[in-house]
Amino acid sequence: MSKLVTIYGGSGFVGRHIAQRMAHAGWRVRIAVRRPNEALFVKTYGTVGQLEPVLCNIRNDASVRAALLGADAVVNCVGTFDSRGKNSFDAVQAEGAGRVARLAAAEGVHNLVQISAIGAEIEAASQYARSKAQGEVAVREAFPNAVILRPSVIFGPDDGFFNRFASLTRFGPILAIAGGNTRFQPVYVDDVAEAAAKAAMGQAAPGIYELGGPETSSLRDLTQAMLAEIQRRRLVVNLPFFVARIIAALLDFGSFVTGGLVRNRILTRDQVASLRVDSVVSDGAKGFADLGITPTAMEAVLPEYLWRYRPSGQYAAIKNSAKNLHKA
Repeated sequence: MSKLVTIYGGSGFVGRHIAQRMAHAGWRVRIAVRRPNEALFVKTYGTVGQLEPVLCNIRNDASVRAALLGADAVVNCVGTFDSRGKNSFDAVQAEGAGRVARLAAAEGVHNLVQISAIGAEIEAASQYARSKAQGEVAVREAFPNAVILRPSVIFGPDDGFFNRFASLTRFGPILAIAGGNTRFQPVYVDDVAEAAAKAAMGQAAPGIYELGGPETSSLRDLTQAMLAEIQRRRLVVNLPFFVARIIAALLDFGSFVTGGLVRNRILTRDQVASLRVDSVVSDGAKGFADLGITPTAMEAVLPEYLWRYRPSGQYAAIKNSAKNLHKA
């Protein structure tokens, strides 16, 4: 019988790509998610019965254990941007990660992969980064041979980075950003998935790997690259951090007074804190090269999904070509 991998959060942005790679490698894939009925699309990634969505609450021991029973490998890519509530940073990214590792070790799982993030530090100003670091500590204590992947900002067709900024260009001639000088190494989602799949299949040595793409750029430069790709002109304004924090505080307050019914998906105070720190691979850190992976350049992927934000959408190329035609 083929081997089994359990992927916590396997229907999410990163998880679905890992699921595809594991299925193509011949593994049976169990997708552990809160809403299995919304993850049925993963069944199309393999043969009949090869991928199975199952109910799992990462905050519950019995639920997590049931999802990993019989698994040869486990990948945890569950994450959140909620700073409070039942599914907060601490509950999901710190305690949840530790729970998965502890129970995986107890059930004799061979390989464990934890998806973290560059910038994960116990003393980080960002609560998000602190919870990621706390999760790493808990994972390594319970499962010393785990592979921890720390990607920079991840891009791809369903990303929340380039898609987010591109959608904002539709609301006016000015595009306001915070942390314009902060540096990133955008990494393609399928490259991260390949790294996770290799680790899950035992093809990576235990330890921490920092994953960054081939280009290091400031947020302002990345925004300009996005604008060039979607063929729109916008004035990019870099907000001072104190201004950005005031705006974020107002947006957070709006979410708070509505009891979370209106979530702040624009800019939070914790995101402002994160933007003060570069998201680039550390000197001497293990990375893609140690995994035998060549990272994909942004320009090879961005045109595949940002075209829909162009003024002429899918017809932009035809329209530009028509300009070169000579009238008879």
